[in-house]
Amino acid sequence: MRNVLIICRKELHGYFVSRIAYVLLALWGFIFGYFFWVELGGFLKYSSEMMMSGQMYPMNINEQIIRPLLQNVAVISLFFVPLITMRLFAEEKSSGTIELLATSPIRDLEIIVGKWLAALVLYCCFLAFTVIHFAFLFHYGNPDWKTLLVAYLGLLLEGGVMLAIGTFLSSLTKNQIVAGASTFGVLLLLWVFGWVSSYNNATWAHVLSYMSLVDHSESFMRGVIDSKDGIFYATLIFLGLFFTARSMESLRWRS
Repeated sequence: MRNVLIICRKELHGYFVSRIAYVLLALWGFIFGYFFWVELGGFLKYSSEMMMSGQMYPMNINEQIIRPLLQNVAVISLFFVPLITMRLFAEEKSSGTIELLATSPIRDLEIIVGKWLAALVLYCCFLAFTVIHFAFLFHYGNPDWKTLLVAYLGLLLEGGVMLAIGTFLSSLTKNQIVAGASTFGVLLLLWVFGWVSSYNNATWAHVLSYMSLVDHSESFMRGVIDSKDGIFYATLIFLGLFFTARSMESLRWRS
């Protein structure tokens, strides 16, 4: 565990020293802030129109503001996760330091988990920016905090899957642009797989739909913890890190 934390701290130091983290956090905060402003403005406009018409319908902050915003977080992650993971192993390969890691006494699993954990910590920093915005809703409204916590758990698991896939793809190349582009392509496919079942009832269509990251996040967004969805995310995280270990093992043999 000590070696994992050392690798994690080294990667986090690299993110912040190279200013990558600051740029990404600033962009994330601006984009999410814009979405928050749009959703809140629509909610207030709808509320005002109902008051003027004299027809009052139940207003739900969780369903009308928080849930759409968190669904947008998952979409934004498609673009930011490749930027986080593309350097994990590709930069090591391009600089030649990967041979030092491959021949070091540190186990491959410790290296992989340490790098993935650092990426996950940075992703958690992104999620922390969204919490700041939601704090205003709790100050002026009364949203359901339990539903929000479950939704964040879903985002964390979904982000862990994306980061595990990006970690594996970064271990296959020494070109960071290739690593980032391939990660985005794979994540986009996993995102749109669910569209197939909307117009095709074949078995293969249902299999593709089941592989969609979006379909498994819906229950979390509703505030429901479904073990089936949790197992799905945990399995993909394990497979992503497992294939990364196999990639590192082949590199160690070549070294």
